[in-house]
Amino acid sequence: MTDARATIIETLTASDLVFTEHSPGVFEITLPGERKLQTTCRLEIGGHALGIHAFVCRKPDENHQAVYRWLLERNLKMYAVAFAVDSAGDIYLDGRLPLSAITVEELDRVLGAVLTYADESFNTILELGFASSIRKEWEWRESRGESTRNLDAFKHLRP
Repeated sequence: MTDARATIIETLTASDLVFTEHSPGVFEITLPGERKLQTTCRLEIGGHALGIHAFVCRKPDENHQAVYRWLLERNLKMYAVAFAVDSAGDIYLDGRLPLSAITVEELDRVLGAVLTYADESFNTILELGFASSIRKEWEWRESRGESTRNLDAFKHLRP
């Protein structure tokens, strides 16, 4: 664990990422994004592997089958992590790497993959699984004269 832990700390520090080590070998990292403003990722050093876990989105309000199908199709093209759904239906990225594979370069690649997949997928997941809520948000904000700037990616859903 000591080598993997040292490599993780070196990588996170060199990348200027905000992180906390909650207990020896358990790290919480904040990855900054564009569409999804931040993705929280947990790295957990186990006996033989490094676990990678990142929350992407809560359970969709609607259209579950289309959302989950889209995630499964994306899994075919992904590196090191895959989309997963927990017992509540919330969406995560999850993966495992053998401890022997943990290098600064590989960890940087994996964290980049987590950030890319969470960020690039976020608006599609929202559109597929929360379209009704987005339309209601447009109506509410416009009726009150509120800013709709953060809804710009969903102009096509404007009622």
